[in-house]
Amino acid sequence: MPTTRRLTQHDIAKLAGVSQATVSLVLNGADNALARIPPGTRERVQAIIRETGYVPDPIARRMAKGSNRILAVFTYEPAFPSAHSDFFLPFLFGIEEEAQARGYDLLMLTGAGQGAQRKIFAEESRLRIADGCIVLGKTFDPAELARLVAGDYPFVAIGRREDAGGPVPFVGGDYATATGALVQQARELGHRRLAYLGHTGPAESMADRWTGFSAALGDDLQLALHLSDLPDRDDELLDALLASGATVAFCVELVDAVRLQRAAHARGLGLPADLSVIALGSHIRTEGSGTRFASFAIPREEMARQATAMLVRLVEGGRVREVQQLLLHCEPIRGETLGPAKASPQKAHQRAIATPAAGTVFPSKK
Repeated sequence: MPTTRRLTQHDIAKLAGVSQATVSLVLNGADNALARIPPGTRERVQAIIRETGYVPDPIARRMAKGSNRILAVFTYEPAFPSAHSDFFLPFLFGIEEEAQARGYDLLMLTGAGQGAQRKIFAEESRLRIADGCIVLGKTFDPAELARLVAGDYPFVAIGRREDAGGPVPFVGGDYATATGALVQQARELGHRRLAYLGHTGPAESMADRWTGFSAALGDDLQLALHLSDLPDRDDELLDALLASGATVAFCVELVDAVRLQRAAHARGLGLPADLSVIALGSHIRTEGSGTRFASFAIPREEMARQATAMLVRLVEGGRVREVQQLLLHCEPIRGETLGPAKASPQKAHQRAIATPAAGTVFPSKK
């Protein structure tokens, strides 16, 4: 029985010859309430619903049950452009998988109408359409985070976040411990002069890497070079590293590890034969490199799954909303670019220039 307008519960009740309250119980009622409705009546209502293709109004269901079974996902950076795909897609896969398993739909929020900078709280925010929100991004807006913490709306952050007027519920990676483990690997391989290339903040993910690195240095290791703002030219970056005498470079960003590899190869230096390079994240291979960098594995999909599960617990917990904070283990990856410490890479480069290749003919001295 096709229809050209949206059916209501009143229409279903009229077609089934029952009250609207009975239709509401069939759609939304708990088992104990449904038990009071005769099986024949339930079957008649369900048959009408199937025949008409009736879909309950989500707002009406929210009024009846207090839930739309919709979770929002908000990102402070675009999630789908290829430049960000390696970062965001594993999170989105994990969120989708867990939401589906728990019977929830997803709503992607873009902060529409806010210009170039995305905002959770737009003037016409659709946040409340969903029962709760997962928030992810490399950096968060502090004011918006504080507003979320102060409010009653369920949310979970992916990635560790500092308190914002109160504790923030999050699921993150234990970057500090993972970075410290890589420092220990370098120590065991004889490295004593280390370089750290990249920022130490303000994002918590950067701060945690630096915390793990600096705490693991001890008295036997020396920070030979620390650059926050790196030179634009690859050869200048390599020159700074070689001049410091560091035998291993810890790169916060994969792109800088690739730059070092490219510049080293151009000068006849090998990784890790002459210089070791570590990338502090699980971008194991990259286009144009094909190298498996020493690193650690960030469990992005598992972080997303657990954040979604945590959000569902907050949504379904009613007024009881205990804040949870969880850091997941990041497994170290030895890779192909971390080896035993050699002589200073600068000296190795000088030797490569000074040592003649086999078959070289020198002019005779008169």
